[in-house]
Amino acid sequence: MSFAGKTAVVSLLLLAAAACTPEAVPYPDEINAHRTAKDEFMRSAEDSPIPKAQRSSFSPLLYFPVDLDHRVPAVLSVARGNDVLEIPTSLGKRRPHRRIGTLEFTLKGQTLTLTAFVEAAQEDMRRLFVPFGDLTNRTETYPGGRYLDLERTATGIYDLDFNRAYNPYCYYNAEYDCPFPPPENRLTVPIQAGEKVTPAAR
Repeated sequence: MSFAGKTAVVSLLLLAAAACTPEAVPYPDEINAHRTAKDEFMRSAEDSPIPKAQRSSFSPLLYFPVDLDHRVPAVLSVARGNDVLEIPTSLGKRRPHRRIGTLEFTLKGQTLTLTAFVEAAQEDMRRLFVPFGDLTNRTETYPGGRYLDLERTATGIYDLDFNRAYNPYCYYNAEYDCPFPPPENRLTVPIQAGEKVTPAAR
């Protein structure tokens, strides 16, 4: 089956599953609940990236409106061998990451790809790291790009939800060392979904 055929089948299965689950929370409500919980974490958690002196004045994070068109199925083509890339970071270092594979997806009629990584020293391969840049960087989103996290699946099919895209912690606190998206993950389209930045921080 072609990539387009696979993604169409996955989309139908996701819709059917949602329709058969009367207790399911509507998708926008689920995303908004996640955002509310993140605000509380940033404001009060001990391991929040917000410096303690700034937490009492913390304002809720800014987001694009929830957009179903920015939630798409993706197919992972697993990389062969042990392909390691040293990714530059916000503190001028280079952090080795292993390429796990390439996610291929269609967004608004355009076929795109993103590489999924894990840190080279990481033994747990169940969670994939997808840093990406797009045409909203420097205008509406963090100049250094944003992140997605994906739970590894047995099928190779992934729910790629840009409504869950988030800023790296170095946006909130310069002491954090954050990998920048490599050139292969710099999309040439705007991704107007997920977390934004405050106008003064662009």
